[in-house]
Amino acid sequence: MRVMVRAFVAPFLMGLALTASAFAQSLDSAEMAAVGQYGERAAPLTVFERDGVLRIDGQGRKDAALTPLGRTRYAVAGGGELVLEPAAVRLDGMRLPRHDFGAEVEAAIRAAVRADPAALRARALAAKPPVETADHLPADPVDLSTLDPAIRLDIRYAGSDNFMGLPLYERAAAYMQRPAAEALARAAKALEAQGYGLLIHDAYRPWFVTWMFWEATPPEDHMFVADPAQGSRHNRGCAVDLTLYDLKTGKPVEMPSRYDEMSGRSYADFIGGTAKQRALRAILREAMVAQGFEVYPEEWWHFDYKDWRRYGIGTKTFTELAKAP
Repeated sequence: MRVMVRAFVAPFLMGLALTASAFAQSLDSAEMAAVGQYGERAAPLTVFERDGVLRIDGQGRKDAALTPLGRTRYAVAGGGELVLEPAAVRLDGMRLPRHDFGAEVEAAIRAAVRADPAALRARALAAKPPVETADHLPADPVDLSTLDPAIRLDIRYAGSDNFMGLPLYERAAAYMQRPAAEALARAAKALEAQGYGLLIHDAYRPWFVTWMFWEATPPEDHMFVADPAQGSRHNRGCAVDLTLYDLKTGKPVEMPSRYDEMSGRSYADFIGGTAKQRALRAILREAMVAQGFEVYPEEWWHFDYKDWRRYGIGTKTFTELAKAP
């Protein structure tokens, strides 16, 4: 995926400072329901929670606390008033509708893909990957399901629960180059001690699928998908999309956005959500970075292993990998 450099170090360090005590929330259900984004996608107002207090960011406000004035009215730190409404907020009298920007983008992509998914796949399989002249290490893919029982798979592109809305892989599997897989196993072991397991959504991705993503995604959202002319780190077997699940309940944790959501909520430095969500995001990131992975700035769930440049673009399908000795 194409990397857009963003200044997210400070928010990450702030997130790491959050401990289990930060998980406590004192907001009522209506206030928690107000956490989200409002207004225009290009310049949204974000309502979020920190330390049991609602705050807003955007529309000329920067991380401003809200002080209750009544049941749905709040004074904004620095001046102004915000009122909660069903499916909207009013900031200084201006109504800002609530939006799920990621869901809106996904719906548009799925509608376009549904027109002729078979033709899109056929064109992708007929396309030619870029020619690479540099020397690369030989591929040595490892099945991630063999590493640790606490590493579970939820491969979204093997089914229809993904932003394209159709199966792209022939089987639910996840592979990474051996050094990256071994580093992932170490991260999983460290997280087990904290009560969490790793839930893998994607790892190695055949190049033709990267081509399909690029073709189906609107140009204004291309920062969320890789340019097939360059190839993806997923194609090289050194990228992984993942989240945490609770070892006691077996349920995935809540993060500030959904997996594969094409919106600002997916950014690694997104200020919104709740303190608990941001703390869990930081726990995942800390464990992965400690083992040589780097987070992708636009996607909290995407991590690249440090040696990804040393491997070539992979084209093998999952059927071909399953048959490999």
